[in-house]
Amino acid sequence: MEGSLDVRVTGGVVRGVREGATVAWRGIPYAAPPVGRLRFRAPRRVVPWQGVRDAAVFGRVAPQAYKGQFTGVGPDVPSGEDCLTVNVVSPTSASAGGPLLPVMVFIHGGGYSVGSSQDFSGQGRNFVRTGAVVYVSFNYRLGALGYLDFSRYSTPRRPIDSNLGLRDQVAALRWVRRNIRAFGGDPDRVTIFGESAGGNAVTTLMATASARGLFARAIAQSAPPNAVYSRDVAAEWAAQFVEILRGRTGTGIGPGMVTLPASGTRQPLTVAQTVRLLTTTDAGTMVNAALILQARTPDEYPGAFCLAPVIDGRLVPRHPIAAFADGTAHRVPLIIGTNDREGTIFRKRIDILPRSASRIEAVLARGTAESRDLIARAYPGLPGGALAPDFGGDYAFWYPCVAVAERHSRYAPVYFYRFDVAPRLMRWAGLDATHGLEMFALFEQTDAPLARRMTSLGGRKVFSNAGERMRDAWIDFAAAGAPPDWWPRYVEHERLTLIIADRDRVESDPRAARRQAWSALLPLG
Repeated sequence: MEGSLDVRVTGGVVRGVREGATVAWRGIPYAAPPVGRLRFRAPRRVVPWQGVRDAAVFGRVAPQAYKGQFTGVGPDVPSGEDCLTVNVVSPTSASAGGPLLPVMVFIHGGGYSVGSSQDFSGQGRNFVRTGAVVYVSFNYRLGALGYLDFSRYSTPRRPIDSNLGLRDQVAALRWVRRNIRAFGGDPDRVTIFGESAGGNAVTTLMATASARGLFARAIAQSAPPNAVYSRDVAAEWAAQFVEILRGRTGTGIGPGMVTLPASGTRQPLTVAQTVRLLTTTDAGTMVNAALILQARTPDEYPGAFCLAPVIDGRLVPRHPIAAFADGTAHRVPLIIGTNDREGTIFRKRIDILPRSASRIEAVLARGTAESRDLIARAYPGLPGGALAPDFGGDYAFWYPCVAVAERHSRYAPVYFYRFDVAPRLMRWAGLDATHGLEMFALFEQTDAPLARRMTSLGGRKVFSNAGERMRDAWIDFAAAGAPPDWWPRYVEHERLTLIIADRDRVESDPRAARRQAWSALLPLG
């Protein structure tokens, strides 16, 4: 590949662009456009093209809102359902005929409702500039088009598949397996990594049978591994969505769908009418309807998030944490961890965690009196008080990550971390090392406008240095399946955890009282 911009991949030839010490190929289709009859269907084979396809620019992002609880791309960024594209960035020194480099495949976050491979965290230039890895990112279906389960409405004439966004991720990894050699990457040393929803994707893929053999290591940053739901719960969310969509599109979709003037209620839709509504409504209306469902869910189902993978009995046969518990998850080395105070950012506009009194009480009601007492001692002042954000963040992110780590460590190497570095302004604002903060350090984005504001009162150098150490450990892990020797493995009897701080240290079972309280309240797996 050295010196060449043209690469043959599944579907045809693509031409990349040189960018300093790297070469990038963007917007390469890894599946057929999921439009028309392919909306709500599992990804299909790439449609071949003639000649050389320009791969200098990113493909369209998945339809998403640029306002709302989760803010996506701006309205000027091209979006559309034809969004299943992959990007590859290689060092200019890489050679398809020479030694193959480890491959790092990043899965973007965004609550499975926003985000894309165009985000700064999806581009990975700082990883590739080391000359040590080939970097891959991709788009996948989001929101109602990717993460609501409408399979209950499937008919022989119009089949509807489950777990569409997850199926897209598997398809992208298969594309990497088939094609990455042409870019100088080693298909046997693929590391998948992601943050937040991307971290959930990582832990779910580790329990997805069809992803077996597609990656050799995994990194889950601030994952909510427990955010995978039963078909019954998913079916309720699908039904609610249909009613929201029906209200936003009017009643003119076919015979039998009428508003009864006497009571103001509506006759139930037939399955055929529901399918027609779902398959003919434009993507923008689908996005806006999903925003309404998202806003309802945290109060109706405290601690749940409606856009998430589903235990469908096929692609996801059982809950991933159960698969980690009995060793049926893919036995690959895993780095997993969270930030110090995940829950502090989830307030006001981003209000999805169980941190209000009513939501906290609903979560506590699931446990015994003894377990509630343990929680009360671990989080004094609940259901209100200063520790309510930590209760919500620990519920969604930290404790489920601990549960995955301890279970997977019985079968494969696990390395656990906690990211504690926060610039002075973040501490002054009471946010500390909150959800997503480490991404600015890891991806060397301290000069981005938001990062410059966060570090305006000091702490930029310490923050940047922590990201560099983290990035070096990630690259070592991708190359060898283990981080540097100073980071010990996580095993249940010691629970050694790397604390990434101003000066890194290793602690045994940090926050043991919280872990024990959650284990009693919500035994997972």
